Amino acid sequence: MPEEAALSQFIDFLRFGSVSTDSKYKDQVLGCADWLRQKLIAIGLKAAVHETPGHPIIVAHGPKREGRPTVLIYGHYDVQPVDPLTLWHRPPFNPGIENGIITARGASDNKGQIFAHILGIEQTLKETGDLPVNLILLVEGEEEIGSPNLAAFLSSHREELACDVVAISDSSMIAPGHPTFTYGLRGLTAVEVTATGPDHDLHSGIFGGAVENPATVLARLIAGLHDKNLKVKLEGFYDDVRPLALWERKAWKHLPLTENVLLKMTGSPALRGEKGFTALERIWARPTAEVNGIGGGYQGEGTKTVLPSKAMAKFTFRLVPDQDPKKISEIVQDYFRKNAPPSVKLDIVAGHSGEPYLVDPNAGFGMAAQKALGRIFPGQKPALIREGGSIPIVADFKTILKADTLLLGFALPDCNAHSPNETFPLAHLDLGAKLNRYLLEEIAAA
Repeated sequence: MPEEAALSQFIDFLRFGSVSTDSKYKDQVLGCADWLRQKLIAIGLKAAVHETPGHPIIVAHGPKREGRPTVLIYGHYDVQPVDPLTLWHRPPFNPGIENGIITARGASDNKGQIFAHILGIEQTLKETGDLPVNLILLVEGEEEIGSPNLAAFLSSHREELACDVVAISDSSMIAPGHPTFTYGLRGLTAVEVTATGPDHDLHSGIFGGAVENPATVLARLIAGLHDKNLKVKLEGFYDDVRPLALWERKAWKHLPLTENVLLKMTGSPALRGEKGFTALERIWARPTAEVNGIGGGYQGEGTKTVLPSKAMAKFTFRLVPDQDPKKISEIVQDYFRKNAPPSVKLDIVAGHSGEPYLVDPNAGFGMAAQKALGRIFPGQKPALIREGGSIPIVADFKTILKADTLLLGFALPDCNAHSPNETFPLAHLDLGAKLNRYLLEEIAAA
């Protein structure tokens, strides 16, 4: 368990409602950024807050010495919205602790994980007055909205941020007590579609059958995204998908994250997805088309016999190497435009996107990462996995800074990230601090 002072500071960090997507939280976002700057200065780093067109970025530097590798540790202090609030067992920004687990929005994603790294840095500096590598810490406030300003910041600060490798802890362990190295991420592209028919809601008895219902049109379009085997039907969607390697398929069959465990985590009646692939293969290495939200017409209690004026749906398409988010967005938009009947007008808005990422876990600093994990979990071979989620900035680190990324998350699969009652085991603050210390040592020795 963390020391009392560290735990108190972590709770203070979690109290900030740093929701990046909602303007009413702006003061909380700014307050969180400044709190973080002060914390980093207090542990002995040189830290500054950099303004962007959106939310601030904090950059900190450790002592610099010639001849040492430079490691950039990335994290984010912004969090997801808390809706639906009624499902929370306690106020989301009033952290509570039970059985060694803390509950609060941002506990795992990403405040717990980046704070653990900060604790590791603090401990090393207290003990030695130095770090084994030249360290850069970059913590942003817009990851949950696709990091719209970070790529430009990397480009304009390329010299200051030059590094040999990037380390990120913004993912999960495969299971409690199992060291995990994530070497791949899915990318994504987001699209919002609105179908408008009449210019106002109509009486469904008077006009039904003469005016086509926009909600029905949109439902047909959504249904047309998949075939009966749940494969995406869009022409060209799979053209650039990189096949799974044989060693991956073999290794993933022996992981503790079984389909029964996954099913229990979801609370669904059954798992189902693209035919011909296991659940893990679908999550980690196959692209998907998902409806994230849908609405239109009367939503209140009881019946209101209307033919709605419009209907809308929000989509994200998770992508795998070597799919191009821009190309997929164009394919998706073409599908909706070509298949919408003339009875509705479509408005299509392309949202944020991010490139998929894949690195060889057994090359370069990947072996240093595996050695660090081995020191925390002696005798256990790290699970080498991909992640179904997306961290769009990882591709930018590769393109702009020419640096690969080590993804070493230590949240748990059932932490409820992005959902009500998000959690983080307090013991993992210590685990993450050790990981930070061992990782920097192993990179220095590589």
